[in-house]
Amino acid sequence: MASTRLCYVLSAKAAGSFKALSGCRVCLRRSFSSSSPLRQTCMSAWVIDQYGSQGVLRYSEDTCIPSIRSPSDVMIKVHAASLNPIDIAMRGGYGAKLLKFRRDPFSVMDNGDEFPLILGRDVSGVVVDCGADVTHFEPGDEVWAAAPPWKQGTLSEFVTLTEYEVSQKPKSLSHIEAASIPYVAGTVLSALVNAGGLCPDTAANKRILIIGGSGGIGTFAIQLAKAWGAHVTVTCSQNAEGLVRGLGADEVVDYTAGDVAEVLEEMEKFDVILDGVGEDTEEWAKGRLRSWSGSKYVTLVTPLLQNTDSQGLLDGIVRAGCSLQTKAVQSILSDGVFYRWGFYAPDGPGLDEVCRLVDAGKILPVVEAQFPFSQVPQAFHKLEQGHARGKTVVRVAEEDHRVEEELAQDVEAVGRTHEHGTAETSY
Repeated sequence: MASTRLCYVLSAKAAGSFKALSGCRVCLRRSFSSSSPLRQTCMSAWVIDQYGSQGVLRYSEDTCIPSIRSPSDVMIKVHAASLNPIDIAMRGGYGAKLLKFRRDPFSVMDNGDEFPLILGRDVSGVVVDCGADVTHFEPGDEVWAAAPPWKQGTLSEFVTLTEYEVSQKPKSLSHIEAASIPYVAGTVLSALVNAGGLCPDTAANKRILIIGGSGGIGTFAIQLAKAWGAHVTVTCSQNAEGLVRGLGADEVVDYTAGDVAEVLEEMEKFDVILDGVGEDTEEWAKGRLRSWSGSKYVTLVTPLLQNTDSQGLLDGIVRAGCSLQTKAVQSILSDGVFYRWGFYAPDGPGLDEVCRLVDAGKILPVVEAQFPFSQVPQAFHKLEQGHARGKTVVRVAEEDHRVEEELAQDVEAVGRTHEHGTAETSY
């Protein structure tokens, strides 16, 4: 990839404590009223008016700006957003019933239309307005966040979230770089902390296996686990080995070279497995965990949304719950292994901790490709091709795009230097 470059970003800011992950933040209270300086009532956004494939994406210049509706709301001017696989799935209607219910519980009583929907989960931008009870932010602050799937997304000029979903953007990152992290960070933190039972105090020297290590989830999970002192093994294709080793992976298994299960069988067993692939992985992966030692198998591929789509809200939730309970009981009785599901969870305080790790140089973004706001369909097409090497980012505010001038090298150079970096291809 001749146009791929690695940007090495260093910062002198030290990493903070893990207290932020438990929801503790210390600050001086700020009193702001909602007095938006915006005169416009409409904004540009990419929306869908029905579920389907690429053709349902529509550029709109008359989408209503999301206003401050709650005292805890923060309104953000979007400078950059990024795409995640869930955006493709949601475009096709994945999770529509449960997410619609989460947006409006009364929708179960009628056939109200959830459209138009704005996709996109990650955002990096600038605060333009705050609710009266907001204590952590004020207009002009540079912030990053992830919009939960049940809220309107970030492929728009403005987005409104609660202050508990928002965090101060790392000073060492541009908006393009920062937009690549929040959603995967919220997913990985939820999976490794809430489901996996890990934290900086417990992860040291633990053996972690990440199945599917070269995409957005994997590249972030590698760096977070290494920042916490864990030993990390990753499965990926051979041409991504340099990237994941450069991000800190201790051992790499090429899934294209043969039977992954057989290769892992020769290795020491693991304390935690984070599975971002699913399919038949469960059949062999759980056997690679230490028996009767509190080890955990955490999968990000669950049947919950699929079940509610096909079987309805009540039946889908009940059947998904029964499936989880059955597998959890079987795992604990047969091998003493805990079986868990991992989900994205909004976590502004968690992003505060990630911000400190980023500004300390312990976590850096991996941006595979970036597109202007006018080329959102092309960005979706890029993501749909699969075999991701990091994130696909959309530049929403072109005038704010800062061209990086750090050291440029080929992706494979990561494997040779074992340095952290940002892989970026501009389209």
